[in-house]
Amino acid sequence: MIELLITILKVVFLLGFLVFIHEGGHFLVAKLCKVKVNEFAIGFGKTVWQKKKGETKYALRLIPLGGFVNMEGEEEHSEAEGSFSKASIPKRIAIVLAGGLVNIIFGLLVYFLLTSATGQFASQKIAALQVGYGAEQAGIMAGDEIIRINNKKINRREDISKILEDANGADVSVTVKRNNEEINYTVTPTNIPSRDTGIYLGVQGENVTTKIVGIYPSSPAEKAGIQVNDIIKSVNGKDVEDDPYKIVEYIAESTQEVEFELQRDNETLKISVMPNTVNIYYLGVQFELAEKNIVNSIHYAFWETVDFSASIVDNLKMLFTGKVSANQLMGPVGISGVVAETNGIKDFINILALISLSLGVTNLLPFPPLDGGKIVILLIEAIRRKPINEELEMKIQLLGFAILITLSIFVTYNDILRIF
Repeated sequence: MIELLITILKVVFLLGFLVFIHEGGHFLVAKLCKVKVNEFAIGFGKTVWQKKKGETKYALRLIPLGGFVNMEGEEEHSEAEGSFSKASIPKRIAIVLAGGLVNIIFGLLVYFLLTSATGQFASQKIAALQVGYGAEQAGIMAGDEIIRINNKKINRREDISKILEDANGADVSVTVKRNNEEINYTVTPTNIPSRDTGIYLGVQGENVTTKIVGIYPSSPAEKAGIQVNDIIKSVNGKDVEDDPYKIVEYIAESTQEVEFELQRDNETLKISVMPNTVNIYYLGVQFELAEKNIVNSIHYAFWETVDFSASIVDNLKMLFTGKVSANQLMGPVGISGVVAETNGIKDFINILALISLSLGVTNLLPFPPLDGGKIVILLIEAIRRKPINEELEMKIQLLGFAILITLSIFVTYNDILRIF
């Protein structure tokens, strides 16, 4: 009972806080632009608390799953003093943009601070080389610091993996610093084939679980009939319940079909999957840990945050290009499940940053009635030098709203299936 109460409090705080800073962004910029705000509300439904201060009514409502800022002249044209519709287009765009931008800035700032304070980073200085791999064969030595590959600056270890993936096995030019001297080497990356089924395992705290939370579209797992929420009991007859990391190991070492024993609801299934062979390329180097100081913490946390941001954008690209299934979208119910599984303040703050950034980016997509869609309409008005017909704009907003409601029902349905 206590755990349930704590979970409810965490979910309410997370959603309420992110809505508050989002709507607060709209509110503050509206005030700065001298646009009259009639009401600033957090939540929907019945009002449980309200207070009038100046021209604005502040309210808390029963359902903490949203909020709104009601500005004079926002919904329909008004000639009243301080009307949103009378403000200049740059001011209106700034007001609309502010909500999502606040969420993005907050998410990035929190992630940066958390990473810089708690992260342990690998430097670009080589501690050891793997015998027989490309780096050793080329003449690179322990103690060298990798500064560029193919003339691209290396800021962190993960940059190397991305460059090697793009090179796809071709020779790469590696520039190292040795005794304050830059030396260039041509390295043939070492190919270590891996096996991939296209499943994504769940995460609890900092550890993976045996529950499948995502399946790559058109992957071997999807074609074989494996489903999201299946729980892996064994791989090739070897139990993995006590050590989910063994799942990857057993798949990688298999030379033929992989036999999964799965639990689906109350049913036990055996499904065989023929994995794809994926080529993964390595230089064959192990890096020293970066010295823990404020300069390194800021440097590596900054690039971790850049990567964090790029991953959100990449996920959206994959969604719109069909590389990620819409079944993997998550709504308030799914978010609640993820928040419920957080362990400790660090885990919770990390999820807070992730959801804030995702909310901000999603909200600024150019689709009505999202803020991004409103910005597109304002840009069209700027180009045409006159407003879009109010009736047409209303129809566009209603159509977009209907699509979003349909998508929300679909996402909520999938969230419930994932939980139960």
